[in-house]
This record gives sequence, structure tokens and C-alpha cells, in this order.
Amino acid sequence: MWAHRSWQGRFLAHPLPADKRLRHYAGWCDAVEGNTTFYATPTRDTVASWARQTGRDFRFVLKLPKLITHERRLADVDGALGAFLDAIEPLGLRAHALWIQLPGSFAPADVSTLARFLRRLPASHRYAVEVRHPAFFADAGEARQLEQALAVAAAEWIPFDTTAFFASPPTSDAEREAWTRKPRMPLRTRALTDRPIVRYLGRDDPARTVEGWGHWVDVVADWLREGRSPTMFVHTPDNADAPALARRFHDEVRARVPGIEPLPEPVPVEPLTLF
Repeated sequence: MWAHRSWQGRFLAHPLPADKRLRHYAGWCDAVEGNTTFYATPTRDTVASWARQTGRDFRFVLKLPKLITHERRLADVDGALGAFLDAIEPLGLRAHALWIQLPGSFAPADVSTLARFLRRLPASHRYAVEVRHPAFFADAGEARQLEQALAVAAAEWIPFDTTAFFASPPTSDAEREAWTRKPRMPLRTRALTDRPIVRYLGRDDPARTVEGWGHWVDVVADWLREGRSPTMFVHTPDNADAPALARRFHDEVRARVPGIEPLPEPVPVEPLTLF
């Protein structure tokens, strides 16, 4: 997301037209998860607006539509995939990776389907896959089988780290809702490519979110020293402080690896005046 009701007047100016919200978000963070594309393929005009609001180095990690990944489970999807790829063309290199999030029922027995799908994808994009079936994490052989399938398209395996979130019972309404919806995913820190992507879910208490990401600061710093270019997404159940938390994570990594660039300066929330 790049707009949230609780961000208005704090991180984003308010009121703010819909066609300017992404530009303001891009002053806080230089990457975004394109989750809305899971529900519907956007129009080219809409995507062109996203490109106009962001710099050339901004990163979109766009989720493939659920029609492709969940409803048809990667089979008989040429038309839907072609329409999606055509729609996102205006982003150019801003389309950092196409995010193939698979349902929890997508099991090791389905890996051959994934491999066939990946083989048919155009080499003009990078791809990243998120799996949620526990067997991929509990069985080293199944993990290797998945990694071999991903290698067909030099695709990354996206870890969704919920260990900090599920470490203790929920304490807020948003946490209680997330407790019933979010998957309990084991920790995975292995990168397969030079562009790893991490999704991290903390708690609504910012201090607990920061406490839970300590190992990721180490991992991301090591990846940078190895010459990789990671993308890190920080979530909380209510996402109220997510932009500020993302910048804090970046600052902690930058303290370890001073050579990385600072994030951009946010657009002022209040109009500048002479008084």
C-alpha cells in the first residue's frame, strides 16, 4: 500500500488527491508492495500514473492476480498473464519483481506445475515466489526441490517472517484480527539471487517490532556486503507506523553499511510558510 487512513496528516499531506498519494509515499520509502494487483489487473493509464509519481529507481514488487495464482493455480493462464504484463509495461524497470504468492494449499506435489509456469515466463522480468505450505520449511528435500524449480527462471524465494508476531498473544484489535488470518511461517534467511526480498510482520508496539527485526538487520547488512541488492518490507497488524519503521530499519542497516544511500526526504505534510 501507499495510502493508509492513519498516515493522513502524519506521513502524507491531508487532504491529498488519490493521484498524488504515491508521490508522497515515495518520499518516505523507495519500494512498495503492489498488493492491489492481486485483486484486479490495473489499467495501463493507472500504471502510467504510478510511473509519473515515482523516480526511475523506485521499486514496485507487484503481486500477480489471484486469478492466476489462486483460482487457476498457474494453469491455463496465458490470457490473464498477457493482460497483466501489458498493463504494467509503463513501469519499465520500476517493476523490480513480479510476486507470485501461492496459496497455503500449494504443496510440494505442485512444484512441477510451478516449474512449467516459470519456464514460460518472459525473461524481461524478475520473479519472486512466496509459498506457505509448511512442508517446504520442514523438509530439506522439499525445499531443495522448490529451489531447483525457482532456478529455472532465476526466481527468488520470498520469506514472510511472522515469528516476531506470533511470539506472544495479541494485545490489540488489529493484532487479534491478524492472529486469525496471517500464516505462522518459520524463519528463512537464505537468498537465492542477487535481489532478495523479505516481508516482515512485527507488532503494533513499535518497540517490539524493532526488537523482532534484529536478525534481519544482520542478514540484510551481510547481503549488501556480498553485493546483493535486497528489498525489505516492514509490516505491523495496523500498519499505523510502517513508513517510519521502514526508515528506522534502513537507518539501522546503514549504520552497519555506511556506503548505502539514504532514503529520500519526505514531502512536507504541512504547507511551507514564511511565518
